[in-house]
Amino acid sequence: METTLAWDHNRPFIQELSVGNEHIDALGHTNNAIYVGWCGDIAWAHTSALGLGINCYRQLNRAMAMQHAEYDYLAPALLGDKLLLGTWVLNSDGKLYSERGFQLVRVSDGKTLFRGKVRFVCIEMSSGRPKRMPNAFIEGYGNAAVYKAG
Repeated sequence: METTLAWDHNRPFIQELSVGNEHIDALGHTNNAIYVGWCGDIAWAHTSALGLGINCYRQLNRAMAMQHAEYDYLAPALLGDKLLLGTWVLNSDGKLYSERGFQLVRVSDGKTLFRGKVRFVCIEMSSGRPKRMPNAFIEGYGNAAVYKAG
């Protein structure tokens, strides 16, 4: 039986994951910190795929730094589960902020196990202070955004 996955938004950037022993905590399920780490990994992979990886960040002396995060753990991921983690740039104001969404789905039954949302602020890497997004960020994140400004 093939399960149709119900993604929250169209065209997610996807990574395949498998739950191994190293992900399991004392409660017998995937530890919540693992989910957060997976979100960080896929956010970087998607950012790099948009042409905005760490080398671009360094060259422009700008970065998108996490300002606020919300995570909803809906059901446990268990040892051996095959998972798909999807992410999207939800929106970008083209000035200082962008927001990224995450959804973790178990392949066997299509059940969403986790959702997350992170708000990022553009900073100058050398000072850590908020700074306007450079054009490369405005175009890269803005063009990838699910919800377009304006």
